[in-house]
Amino acid sequence: MISHWLAELQYRLGATIDASGKIVPDTSWSAQLLSSERLWMLLEGTHVLTLMLFAGTILFVDLRLLGIAFRNVPVSRVADEVLPWTVGGFAVLLLTGSLLFFSNPLEYWHNFAFRLKLGFLVVAAINIFWFHYRVQANRPQWDEAPVPPNAVRASGATSIALWFVVIFAGRYMAYDWTKCMNPGPLVGAVAQCEVYDQTIEKIDEEIAQ
Repeated sequence: MISHWLAELQYRLGATIDASGKIVPDTSWSAQLLSSERLWMLLEGTHVLTLMLFAGTILFVDLRLLGIAFRNVPVSRVADEVLPWTVGGFAVLLLTGSLLFFSNPLEYWHNFAFRLKLGFLVVAAINIFWFHYRVQANRPQWDEAPVPPNAVRASGATSIALWFVVIFAGRYMAYDWTKCMNPGPLVGAVAQCEVYDQTIEKIDEEIAQ
């Protein structure tokens, strides 16, 4: 169901229909965005640069939670200083990432590294909510401590590890071995390459009709 909807999004939305009622290949909005001379590169560059801002500000807070950096600065002050940058970076990441996904949605959805990235993003979000609603409930007691309690440090270490994997997976999305191109057993199973092949075959038949 998801693959079919994404195929419609990628191949049909905004596409030109010729006199015989057939879709003209590579005329959809997704195809035009992917093949644009400058826009796609601008989006990708902005996404990567903003990721550095977003991940960097999170790293500042996590290093303070671990008691490695800024040990003489209260945790609350470090968090409050970088929070606007983190939120702003996340907003730009969400926008550029959505547009990049729109440029090739079916391919990205059936990409092993993309699914790995998506899964760890969910886990990273859970870790953030867990920290804010449980771990830092008693922050006034350890806010100024050079080395916070074990639970706080564990949350900081988990955050660093999760965001590292997210960035690592995002970097490998461009490699052929993560796509449904002669995939190995693991990649094929996780990326559901059989579903991908069936969807592409159906789209090709519809275009050829």
